[in-house]
Amino acid sequence: MNDLLIRNVRIYRDGAFAPGEILCKDGKIAEMASAVAAPEGTPCLEGEGRRLVPGFIDLHTHGAAGVDVNAAGAQDLGKIGRFFASQGVTGWLASVLTDTKEQTLWCIGEAKKAMERPEGARLLGVHLEGPFLASEYKGAMPEELLRTGNAALLREYLRAGEGAVRYVTVSPEVPGVVEMIGEVSGEVTVAIGHSGADYETSRRAIAAGARAATHTGNAMRLLHQHEPAIWGAVLEDDRVFCEVICDGRHLHPGTVRLILKTKGPERVVAITDSIMAAGLPDGQYKLGVNDVIVRDGDAKLPNGVRAGSTLTLINALKNLIKFTGLPPEKVLPLLTENPARLLGLADRKGAIAPGMDADLVLLGEDLTVDATIAGGEVVYRA
Repeated sequence: MNDLLIRNVRIYRDGAFAPGEILCKDGKIAEMASAVAAPEGTPCLEGEGRRLVPGFIDLHTHGAAGVDVNAAGAQDLGKIGRFFASQGVTGWLASVLTDTKEQTLWCIGEAKKAMERPEGARLLGVHLEGPFLASEYKGAMPEELLRTGNAALLREYLRAGEGAVRYVTVSPEVPGVVEMIGEVSGEVTVAIGHSGADYETSRRAIAAGARAATHTGNAMRLLHQHEPAIWGAVLEDDRVFCEVICDGRHLHPGTVRLILKTKGPERVVAITDSIMAAGLPDGQYKLGVNDVIVRDGDAKLPNGVRAGSTLTLINALKNLIKFTGLPPEKVLPLLTENPARLLGLADRKGAIAPGMDADLVLLGEDLTVDATIAGGEVVYRA
């Protein structure tokens, strides 16, 4: 089951590339060496000297390939997974935009079904972006569906997910949210965002257990020299990972460099925040209940508010290299190791080593995705 020999590749490990071979067995990396003796008849992927890196993990995406997560059945989620595999992604979270309780529970149920029948990039679970968010920084969230902190409601979603709800975004200044973080942070990874919270409130949320900042710098009160606000709180605290959308629109390249310099590369996670338009031409699309217009690849609500992106993670990697001037080996952790650590999956994902999940990407010299392997299975070939 899912046995594969990968030959003649330069393997990314410990921040550098070195030639070698890998034997995948039962979905795991069974052996790594300069030369591996595989059982006769084992399928072989010939790398021709190309780079082999850990599979990318996108923990914040609302869709792609014409599918919107909030309206996606299990088969539709599989379509997203197949597209993501072509972009080097081996694991992703379905980000559910603030919606009704009934629709949110339906989305969680469909995600669970899709996780049982993986297609392409593996669906690792659900990210709930709301409903415990601030109306002033709601972005594309429907205001009438926003809620104050409610641990009982969040726990209802967690129970429905049976472990599938892995990540939630909340706003610290919303009444009851800091207390809710303290109650649930041991059960789910909590991010803070869509927020105009002041510095002290944000610090309380982090002390209560928040461990990430959602699309840092976007839908967020910015730093002022007399009031650092949520922006200052998440930048300074080493416990917090910062999501960044590296499309050149959501953040200026200089801002990306500033976040990397401030946080250190081990505390930054590259995300897409993509919508159903990712991989498709300009036009009219949906994001949850919202109409979205995409022009020149830029997704906006009719009122001009930016609404997600059309970014893919392979393009985020290329942009990071362009923005920073760093080689791939220095920024790859933002797409691999760091999201795995944030989600508590670093014991099996985000790195290439014996015993880890065989989630791998074969990259061409110009950073083309030439092959994607998820759980030891080749799920995409260029």
